[in-house]
Amino acid sequence: MGFIFKMTGNSEKRVVFIDGGYFNKILKKYFKKSEINYFKLSEVICKKCDVNRLRTYFYHCLPIIRNNNAEDIIRKANMQKFLANLKRLPRFEVKLGKLQVIGDQFRQKMVDVLMSLDITSMCYENRIQHIILIAGDADFVPAIKKAKDCGTIIHLYYHPSSVHNELLDEVDELHEINEDLINECKS
Repeated sequence: MGFIFKMTGNSEKRVVFIDGGYFNKILKKYFKKSEINYFKLSEVICKKCDVNRLRTYFYHCLPIIRNNNAEDIIRKANMQKFLANLKRLPRFEVKLGKLQVIGDQFRQKMVDVLMSLDITSMCYENRIQHIILIAGDADFVPAIKKAKDCGTIIHLYYHPSSVHNELLDEVDELHEINEDLINECKS
């Protein structure tokens, strides 16, 4: 006796996870842009993956203000305004890590952990069937492995010049962030 299994894109639950620091770096370095319509981005990439979006989670850090530096104050105010607008988009959540200065470089802290915890808990609780991840860091590999163990399909949006091979090897489907995608998602 055989079973017919039909997957319907409309009944499955899917979530977009965006590493904001990674995506901002990609936008500025490879596309000379910092402005993008994140609602359009979420809808476009879900459509390209043939799934409907349940929610988008955006992970980032607020800038640090060093010694009352005027540029830092403006940068932080702009980021707070951006994040407030993002939170008001339909089915968007913003989660913040901490920014630290290590040597002379800024480093995000807790962002990867927050994302990994959300990925694994949602998959373990069988709340989602598809993850669309915008990231490039191999730190997500253990969470992806656990999500796949729960039966979740993992889609990765990445830029080829800024992604770890371990991450490429672990996900189910690869989608390149290219000029056409970025142009499709302009404000």
